[in-house]
Amino acid sequence: MHDPAETTSLLRDGFLLLGFGLAFVLLFRRLGLGATLGYLVAGAVVGPQVLGLVGGAEAKLGIAELGITLLLFVVGLELNPSRLWRMKRDILGLGLLQVVACGLAVAGIIAAIGFSPEAALALGLPLALSSTAQVLPLLRSSGRLRTPFGERAFAILLFQDLSIIPLITIIAAMSRNPEDAGGPPGWMLTLWTLAAVAGLIAAGRFLIRPFFRLIGNMGEREMFVFAALFTVIASAALMEMLGLSTALGAFVAGVMLADSPYRHELEADVEPFRSILLGLFFLTVGMMLNLHAIAERPLFVAGMALALIAVKAGVIFAIGMAFRMNWRSALGLGVLLSQGGEFGFVLFAQATDAYLIEPEAASLFGAIVTLSMATTPFLMAATRRLREAPVDRDDDREGPRADGANALVVGYGRFGQTVAQILIASDIPVTLIDTDIEMIDVASSFGAKVYFGDGTRVDLLRQAGAAEAELILFCMDGDQLTAEMVEAVHDAFPDAAIFVRGYDRRAVLRLEGTPVRYVVREVLESAVRLARLALEELEVGAEEIDRAEDMYRARDKERFRKQIETGDIRAARDRILTTPERLAHDPS
Repeated sequence: MHDPAETTSLLRDGFLLLGFGLAFVLLFRRLGLGATLGYLVAGAVVGPQVLGLVGGAEAKLGIAELGITLLLFVVGLELNPSRLWRMKRDILGLGLLQVVACGLAVAGIIAAIGFSPEAALALGLPLALSSTAQVLPLLRSSGRLRTPFGERAFAILLFQDLSIIPLITIIAAMSRNPEDAGGPPGWMLTLWTLAAVAGLIAAGRFLIRPFFRLIGNMGEREMFVFAALFTVIASAALMEMLGLSTALGAFVAGVMLADSPYRHELEADVEPFRSILLGLFFLTVGMMLNLHAIAERPLFVAGMALALIAVKAGVIFAIGMAFRMNWRSALGLGVLLSQGGEFGFVLFAQATDAYLIEPEAASLFGAIVTLSMATTPFLMAATRRLREAPVDRDDDREGPRADGANALVVGYGRFGQTVAQILIASDIPVTLIDTDIEMIDVASSFGAKVYFGDGTRVDLLRQAGAAEAELILFCMDGDQLTAEMVEAVHDAFPDAAIFVRGYDRRAVLRLEGTPVRYVVREVLESAVRLARLALEELEVGAEEIDRAEDMYRARDKERFRKQIETGDIRAARDRILTTPERLAHDPS
């Protein structure tokens, strides 16, 4: 029977967790320390070891781990093959060296202080990863994400994302899971992992993509959200049934769909769930931190955090110099990526489940990651002059916007195709978005990459790269765009110039006063062109054709001005040319 007290407890816990999380995240963001630290501190404060307002962290962690599952799915969606190939040198060079060198160096220090080799690897390799959630906002706010420096930092972060699954597999292979507990040995887990990944890839090609095509044809967004969550959870559940990492299943599902037309729609639909559940994950991690163990060894935590920062900054600086970066940029890269990352908490949990480390060690090293993340904004501020003066023009000049688009074209019908192809002919990177599945399939057969999604949604535009775009062009068929939509897009992406295909005069009038840079009436120029060709066929002289066109445009402009002034579509009807006599006696 339903227990009202249990419902009240859940509501109270939810109220307290969300309330404290919101307060601390707002505070930490204001201080420039990032949301992750805010969630961790909020969880520690509200948890059983400080205020004791909320308990049962282990039970809540089961739900919260869905946030990590969704995060891995989104990471997988980012790793489409063309993007990886374009950045292969920096990813496989800088990224691989950074993870291996930093991981082994930190593992060596951990082994030297008394941990077993397996435990040292299980702790050291995760500490080689940096905080994507912290580094990318720092790069965006400084305007350096699209510079060569920013692209190198992004390449390293991308390889770190790629390395998560191999690290999970390495931890599984070293597992000390006892046979009497029903767990298979590490080598068997590795074989099962490879077989499961191969099965998921096959399912993605032959089942999941046709499934999303069917959902897309239905045109119901709610079904698409439902299908996206089903895909993630089904992939994770399959891995759990096999005794493998649920995060691995979600990651593979994301990679399977990374090069599909549905990528941006999936990201936009999953993002709210990911953000909420990931916040809950870090809240529960904060609740589970063993603060007594940390309080007993504060010097160890502080010393290891400083050692982690120093080792990672030094190793990355050396790698940067080896890749012919100037020393200031190499130092900046080292400081920027010197902290531990949010995936460290995930991998520490994996290592604990594999009996490689004790829960107390996971709490200690979780605190080390937290402390190192807290120092990054201050280290960046403290080393700014050393890193940035004098500015090296060769290394920090603006590079091409290779990742993302200079232009987003929403609507790839007969109008949008012409606009997009002319932009592409001028070497402008373009991202194409449409909701017509058949049109997407036809475009794919001609080699065009068109993403499925509703381009009037701000969240989908953001996933498609609108924050970095210089142009957003709405080329949809019909009368779909409203003034409120345009205002919302401009508020979200103020640096992008907005161009609109207007359905008719009413559409143009409706968008008057909005931040649209230019509205083109969709048939105006083609109609004028057709009229000119018709007059040429009647052997009317070129000067007379020009005069007729100029007269029409002048009258149309005057009529349009009066319509804007009065707000009446019927205004200045006398300026419409209806008879040859009026044309012959027109004073202009």
